[in-house]
Amino acid sequence: MEFFRIKKDIPFMSYGRITTAISLLTFLLAVFCLFYKGLNYSVEFTGGTVLEVQYASAANLGDVRARVEKLGVGDTTIQNLGTARDVMIRLQTRKDRSSAQLSNAVMAALQAGGQSVELRKVDFVGPQVGEELVQHGLVAIIVVCLGIMLYLAMRFEWRFAVSAIIANMHDVVIILGCFAFFQWEFSLTVLAGVLAVLGYSVNESVVVFDRIRENFRKPAMRTHTVHEIIDNAITSTMSRTIITHGCTETMVMSMLVFGGPALHGFATALTIGILFGIYSSVLVASPIVMWLGVSRENLVKPPKPKQEAVV
Repeated sequence: MEFFRIKKDIPFMSYGRITTAISLLTFLLAVFCLFYKGLNYSVEFTGGTVLEVQYASAANLGDVRARVEKLGVGDTTIQNLGTARDVMIRLQTRKDRSSAQLSNAVMAALQAGGQSVELRKVDFVGPQVGEELVQHGLVAIIVVCLGIMLYLAMRFEWRFAVSAIIANMHDVVIILGCFAFFQWEFSLTVLAGVLAVLGYSVNESVVVFDRIRENFRKPAMRTHTVHEIIDNAITSTMSRTIITHGCTETMVMSMLVFGGPALHGFATALTIGILFGIYSSVLVASPIVMWLGVSRENLVKPPKPKQEAVV
Protein backbone atom coordinates (compact mmCIF):
# COMPACT_ATOMS: atom_id res chain seq x y z
CA MET A 1 0.00 0.00 0.00
CA GLU A 2 1.26 3.45 -0.93
CA PHE A 3 -0.11 6.88 -0.03
CA PHE A 4 1.95 8.53 -2.72
CA ARG A 5 4.59 7.76 -5.32
CA ILE A 6 7.50 10.06 -6.09
CA LYS A 7 8.17 10.06 -9.82
CA LYS A 8 11.64 11.61 -9.69
CA ASP A 9 14.29 10.00 -7.52
CA ILE A 10 15.61 12.12 -4.64
CA PRO A 11 19.45 12.32 -4.76
CA PHE A 12 20.07 11.10 -1.21
CA MET A 13 23.56 9.83 -1.96
CA SER A 14 24.74 13.24 -3.15
CA TYR A 15 24.34 14.36 0.47
CA GLY A 16 26.02 11.26 1.83
CA ARG A 17 29.16 13.00 3.06
CA ILE A 18 27.17 15.70 4.86
CA THR A 19 24.78 13.27 6.57
CA THR A 20 27.60 10.94 7.54
CA ALA A 21 29.55 13.87 9.01
CA ILE A 22 26.49 14.86 11.05
CA SER A 23 26.10 11.27 12.23
CA LEU A 24 29.76 11.06 13.20
CA LEU A 25 29.50 14.32 15.15
CA THR A 26 26.39 13.23 17.07
CA PHE A 27 27.98 9.83 17.69
CA LEU A 28 31.10 11.42 19.18
CA LEU A 29 28.99 13.77 21.33
CA ALA A 30 27.01 10.79 22.63
CA VAL A 31 30.21 8.88 23.45
CA PHE A 32 31.57 11.97 25.23
CA CYS A 33 28.40 12.23 27.36
CA LEU A 34 28.61 8.54 28.21
CA PHE A 35 32.21 8.84 29.44
CA TYR A 36 31.89 12.30 31.01
CA LYS A 37 28.49 12.03 32.74
CA GLY A 38 27.74 8.32 32.64
CA LEU A 39 24.34 6.68 32.83
CA ASN A 40 21.99 7.32 35.73
CA TYR A 41 21.36 3.68 36.63
CA SER A 42 18.16 2.71 38.41
CA VAL A 43 17.84 0.54 41.52
CA GLU A 44 17.97 -2.64 39.45
CA PHE A 45 21.56 -1.84 38.47
CA THR A 46 22.86 0.04 41.51
CA GLY A 47 21.16 -2.00 44.20
CA GLY A 48 18.58 -0.84 46.72
CA THR A 49 15.35 -1.65 48.53
CA VAL A 50 12.13 -2.75 46.82
CA LEU A 51 8.83 -2.49 48.70
CA GLU A 52 5.48 -3.93 47.68
CA VAL A 53 2.52 -2.32 49.44
CA GLN A 54 -1.23 -2.80 49.09
CA TYR A 55 -3.94 -0.20 49.64
CA ALA A 56 -7.52 -0.93 50.66
CA SER A 57 -8.71 0.99 47.57
CA ALA A 58 -7.08 2.31 44.39
CA ALA A 59 -3.78 4.01 45.22
CA ASN A 60 -3.05 7.61 44.28
CA LEU A 61 0.43 7.29 42.77
CA GLY A 62 0.91 11.05 42.74
CA ASP A 63 0.29 11.25 46.49
CA VAL A 64 2.52 8.21 47.12
CA ARG A 65 5.32 9.73 45.05
CA ALA A 66 5.05 13.09 46.83
CA ARG A 67 5.17 11.49 50.31
CA VAL A 68 8.18 9.32 49.47
CA GLU A 69 10.09 12.22 47.88
CA LYS A 70 9.61 14.30 51.06
CA LEU A 71 11.73 11.74 52.93
CA GLY A 72 14.81 12.74 50.91
CA VAL A 73 15.79 9.17 50.09
CA GLY A 74 17.13 9.96 46.61
CA ASP A 75 15.79 8.75 43.28
CA THR A 76 12.77 6.49 43.57
CA THR A 77 10.62 4.48 41.18
CA ILE A 78 6.93 4.13 42.04
CA GLN A 79 4.46 2.22 39.89
CA ASN A 80 1.43 -0.04 40.06
CA LEU A 81 2.07 -3.73 40.37
CA GLY A 82 -0.66 -5.78 38.71
CA THR A 83 -3.69 -3.93 40.14
CA ALA A 84 -4.51 -0.33 41.05
CA ARG A 85 -4.30 -1.25 44.76
CA ASP A 86 -0.80 -2.75 44.59
CA VAL A 87 2.19 -0.41 44.42
CA MET A 88 5.89 -1.17 44.01
CA ILE A 89 8.42 1.31 45.42
CA ARG A 90 12.12 1.12 44.53
CA LEU A 91 14.60 3.02 46.71
CA GLN A 92 18.31 3.47 46.09
CA THR A 93 20.87 2.20 48.57
CA ARG A 94 21.77 4.69 51.29
CA LYS A 95 24.96 4.48 53.35
CA ASP A 96 23.37 6.32 56.28
CA ARG A 97 20.25 4.13 56.47
CA SER A 98 19.68 0.41 56.42
CA SER A 99 17.05 -1.32 54.33
CA ALA A 100 14.84 -1.79 57.41
CA GLN A 101 15.09 1.89 58.33
CA LEU A 102 14.15 2.94 54.80
CA SER A 103 11.13 0.64 54.68
CA ASN A 104 9.91 1.79 58.09
CA ALA A 105 10.24 5.46 57.13
CA VAL A 106 8.34 4.90 53.87
CA MET A 107 5.54 3.00 55.60
CA ALA A 108 5.20 5.71 58.26
CA ALA A 109 4.92 8.38 55.54
CA LEU A 110 2.31 6.40 53.59
CA GLN A 111 0.20 5.60 56.67
CA ALA A 112 0.24 9.29 57.63
CA GLY A 113 -1.94 9.94 54.59
CA GLY A 114 -4.95 8.42 56.36
CA GLN A 115 -5.43 5.50 53.94
CA SER A 116 -5.18 1.88 54.97
CA VAL A 117 -1.92 0.52 53.54
CA GLU A 118 -0.25 -2.84 54.18
CA LEU A 119 3.37 -3.81 53.60
CA ARG A 120 3.35 -7.05 51.59
CA LYS A 121 7.01 -7.59 50.77
CA VAL A 122 10.47 -6.05 51.20
CA ASP A 123 13.46 -7.09 49.07
CA PHE A 124 17.02 -5.86 49.08
CA VAL A 125 18.91 -5.81 45.76
CA GLY A 126 22.66 -5.88 46.33
CA PRO A 127 25.21 -4.06 44.18
CA GLN A 128 26.56 -7.40 42.95
CA VAL A 129 23.18 -8.20 41.37
CA GLY A 130 23.28 -4.80 39.65
CA GLU A 131 26.72 -5.51 38.20
CA GLU A 132 25.48 -8.83 36.86
CA LEU A 133 22.51 -7.10 35.21
CA VAL A 134 24.85 -4.61 33.52
CA GLN A 135 27.04 -7.46 32.24
CA HIS A 136 24.04 -9.47 31.04
CA GLY A 137 22.63 -6.39 29.30
CA LEU A 138 25.90 -5.82 27.43
CA VAL A 139 26.03 -9.51 26.47
CA ALA A 140 22.44 -9.29 25.19
CA ILE A 141 23.28 -6.29 22.99
CA ILE A 142 26.42 -8.01 21.63
CA VAL A 143 24.53 -11.23 20.88
CA VAL A 144 21.76 -9.32 19.10
CA CYS A 145 24.32 -7.44 16.98
CA LEU A 146 26.13 -10.66 16.04
CA GLY A 147 22.83 -12.32 15.13
CA ILE A 148 21.84 -9.36 12.94
CA MET A 149 25.22 -9.36 11.22
CA LEU A 150 25.03 -13.11 10.54
CA TYR A 151 21.49 -12.82 9.19
CA LEU A 152 22.32 -9.95 6.84
CA ALA A 153 25.54 -11.62 5.67
CA MET A 154 23.57 -14.78 4.78
CA ARG A 155 20.66 -12.94 3.16
CA PHE A 156 22.58 -10.21 1.34
CA GLU A 157 26.34 -9.69 1.35
CA TRP A 158 28.99 -8.79 3.91
CA ARG A 159 28.98 -5.11 2.91
CA PHE A 160 25.32 -4.83 3.87
CA ALA A 161 25.96 -6.59 7.18
CA VAL A 162 28.78 -4.22 8.14
CA SER A 163 26.83 -1.09 7.19
CA ALA A 164 23.70 -2.25 9.06
CA ILE A 165 25.65 -2.97 12.25
CA ILE A 166 27.35 0.44 12.08
CA ALA A 167 23.97 2.13 11.62
CA ASN A 168 22.39 0.11 14.45
CA MET A 169 25.22 0.80 16.87
CA HIS A 170 24.90 4.47 15.90
CA ASP A 171 21.26 4.37 17.05
CA VAL A 172 22.09 2.57 20.32
CA VAL A 173 24.91 4.98 21.23
CA ILE A 174 22.70 8.00 20.43
CA ILE A 175 19.99 6.67 22.78
CA LEU A 176 22.49 6.01 25.56
CA GLY A 177 24.09 9.42 24.97
CA CYS A 178 20.72 11.17 25.35
CA PHE A 179 20.04 9.35 28.61
CA ALA A 180 23.52 10.26 29.85
CA PHE A 181 23.27 13.92 28.80
CA PHE A 182 19.85 14.52 30.41
CA GLN A 183 20.59 12.09 33.28
CA TRP A 184 17.34 10.24 32.71
CA GLU A 185 17.04 7.07 34.74
CA PHE A 186 18.36 4.00 32.92
CA SER A 187 16.30 1.01 34.02
CA LEU A 188 15.57 -2.50 32.77
CA THR A 189 12.60 -1.18 30.77
CA VAL A 190 14.94 1.28 29.01
CA LEU A 191 17.31 -1.61 28.23
CA ALA A 192 14.35 -3.50 26.74
CA GLY A 193 13.60 -0.42 24.62
CA VAL A 194 17.20 -0.32 23.36
CA LEU A 195 17.02 -3.99 22.34
CA ALA A 196 13.68 -3.34 20.62
CA VAL A 197 15.23 -0.46 18.68
CA LEU A 198 17.98 -2.78 17.41
CA GLY A 199 15.42 -5.08 15.83
CA TYR A 200 13.24 -2.24 14.61
CA SER A 201 16.10 -0.34 12.99
CA VAL A 202 17.47 -3.36 11.18
CA ASN A 203 13.99 -4.03 9.76
CA GLU A 204 14.07 -0.68 7.95
CA SER A 205 17.61 -1.38 6.71
CA VAL A 206 16.51 -4.77 5.35
CA VAL A 207 13.65 -3.16 3.40
CA VAL A 208 16.00 -0.64 1.77
CA PHE A 209 18.71 -3.26 1.13
CA ASP A 210 16.19 -5.62 -0.45
CA ARG A 211 15.07 -2.90 -2.85
CA ILE A 212 18.71 -2.11 -3.70
CA ARG A 213 19.28 -5.77 -4.54
CA GLU A 214 16.16 -5.84 -6.71
CA ASN A 215 17.32 -2.74 -8.58
CA PHE A 216 20.71 -4.27 -9.32
CA ARG A 217 18.92 -7.27 -10.87
CA LYS A 218 16.49 -5.25 -13.01
CA PRO A 219 17.50 -5.18 -16.70
CA ALA A 220 16.10 -1.65 -16.99
CA MET A 221 18.63 -0.33 -14.45
CA ARG A 222 21.79 -1.89 -15.87
CA THR A 223 22.94 1.45 -17.22
CA HIS A 224 22.40 3.26 -13.91
CA THR A 225 25.24 4.04 -11.55
CA VAL A 226 25.41 2.65 -8.01
CA HIS A 227 24.31 5.88 -6.33
CA GLU A 228 21.37 6.22 -8.77
CA ILE A 229 20.27 2.68 -7.93
CA ILE A 230 20.44 3.39 -4.19
CA ASP A 231 18.59 6.70 -4.62
CA ASN A 232 15.82 4.91 -6.49
CA ALA A 233 15.59 2.22 -3.79
CA ILE A 234 15.25 4.77 -0.98
CA THR A 235 12.77 6.94 -2.91
CA SER A 236 10.56 3.99 -3.81
CA THR A 237 10.32 2.88 -0.16
CA MET A 238 9.56 6.33 1.27
CA SER A 239 5.79 5.85 1.26
CA ARG A 240 6.14 2.57 3.14
CA THR A 241 8.58 4.19 5.58
CA ILE A 242 6.23 7.07 6.37
CA ILE A 243 3.22 4.77 6.88
CA THR A 244 5.08 2.26 9.07
CA HIS A 245 7.05 4.67 11.21
CA GLY A 246 4.19 7.16 11.45
CA CYS A 247 1.85 4.51 12.89
CA THR A 248 4.54 3.17 15.22
CA GLU A 249 5.52 6.65 16.42
CA THR A 250 1.86 7.46 17.13
CA MET A 251 1.58 4.42 19.39
CA VAL A 252 4.90 5.17 21.12
CA MET A 253 3.96 8.81 21.68
CA SER A 254 0.70 7.70 23.31
CA MET A 255 2.74 5.57 25.72
CA LEU A 256 5.08 8.50 26.35
CA VAL A 257 2.25 10.93 27.11
CA PHE A 258 -0.33 8.69 28.80
CA GLY A 259 1.72 5.70 29.97
CA GLY A 260 2.92 7.30 33.20
CA PRO A 261 6.30 6.89 34.92
CA ALA A 262 6.29 3.11 34.48
CA LEU A 263 6.48 3.38 30.67
CA HIS A 264 8.18 6.75 30.35
CA GLY A 265 11.76 5.44 30.01
CA PHE A 266 10.76 2.66 27.62
CA ALA A 267 8.73 5.04 25.44
CA THR A 268 11.50 7.66 25.46
CA ALA A 269 14.09 5.12 24.27
CA LEU A 270 11.76 3.95 21.50
CA THR A 271 10.94 7.51 20.41
CA ILE A 272 14.62 8.43 20.04
CA GLY A 273 15.42 5.08 18.45
CA ILE A 274 12.67 5.28 15.82
CA LEU A 275 13.61 8.80 14.74
CA PHE A 276 17.32 8.03 14.49
CA GLY A 277 16.56 4.57 13.07
CA ILE A 278 14.91 6.12 10.02
CA TYR A 279 17.80 8.53 9.63
CA SER A 280 20.50 5.89 9.99
CA SER A 281 18.86 3.35 7.68
CA VAL A 282 18.55 5.90 4.88
CA LEU A 283 21.42 8.33 5.38
CA VAL A 284 24.03 6.24 7.24
CA ALA A 285 23.73 2.60 6.18
CA SER A 286 23.15 3.26 2.48
CA PRO A 287 26.16 5.60 1.98
CA ILE A 288 28.39 3.12 3.80
CA VAL A 289 27.22 0.34 1.46
CA MET A 290 28.10 2.53 -1.51
CA TRP A 291 31.53 3.47 -0.09
CA LEU A 292 32.33 -0.18 0.65
CA GLY A 293 32.17 -0.75 -3.09
CA VAL A 294 28.96 -2.71 -3.64
CA SER A 295 28.35 -3.49 -7.29
CA ARG A 296 26.10 -5.54 -9.52
CA GLU A 297 28.65 -8.37 -9.56
CA ASN A 298 28.31 -8.74 -5.77
CA LEU A 299 24.57 -9.41 -5.95
CA VAL A 300 23.90 -10.90 -9.38
CA LYS A 301 25.26 -14.35 -10.03
CA PRO A 302 26.69 -14.77 -13.55
CA PRO A 303 24.74 -17.22 -15.70
CA LYS A 304 26.28 -20.65 -15.93
CA PRO A 305 27.28 -21.69 -19.49
CA LYS A 306 25.15 -24.48 -20.88
CA GLN A 307 27.01 -27.70 -21.62
CA GLU A 308 26.25 -29.11 -25.03
CA ALA A 309 25.53 -32.79 -25.25
CA VAL A 310 28.33 -34.86 -26.73
CA VAL A 311 27.10 -37.04 -29.61
